[in-house]
Amino acid sequence: MNRPKSDFDALRQDLKKVYDGDPWHGSSITEVLKGVDADVAARKSIPHAHTIWEIVLHMTAWTREVASRVAGADAKSPPEDWPVPRFGGTIAAWESAKSDLAAAQKELEHVVDSLKPDDLLRWIGDQRDPALGAGLTVGSVIRGLLQHHTYHEGQIAILKRAAETAQG
Repeated sequence: MNRPKSDFDALRQDLKKVYDGDPWHGSSITEVLKGVDADVAARKSIPHAHTIWEIVLHMTAWTREVASRVAGADAKSPPEDWPVPRFGGTIAAWESAKSDLAAAQKELEHVVDSLKPDDLLRWIGDQRDPALGAGLTVGSVIRGLLQHHTYHEGQIAILKRAAETAQG
């Protein structure tokens, strides 16, 4: 990627890098998901933890929710937070879940690319509601999603490593 010309350009680049690039913290989401098959994605590698599959669905739901908010829609009450996987462990369903995350990412990038720098200061909701993630600026919500994705990417890396260790 080219050197950003503004903080807005840097934010747009970070959005792409975290998903499928070379983020400063390490691997991108797509890199961490490489080699994760349907069985590993559905496995409860750590008791009481979400599966990789559940995390991918969660990330997809929040990517779409942020894209919707950035585009001007109100926050859903409550947003779809942890969709229940309907996977049955099939390869096709897992590939579909990953493709859906990629599609949600592209939708968000398209919405963000249509913004002007001043749009980052527009408020989403007029009241701060931590449960909804409302009452924040567009820029804060986008940065929050980057933080959210990076957090869950780390969880996926740990779950992937735990599954590999369990397989011996």
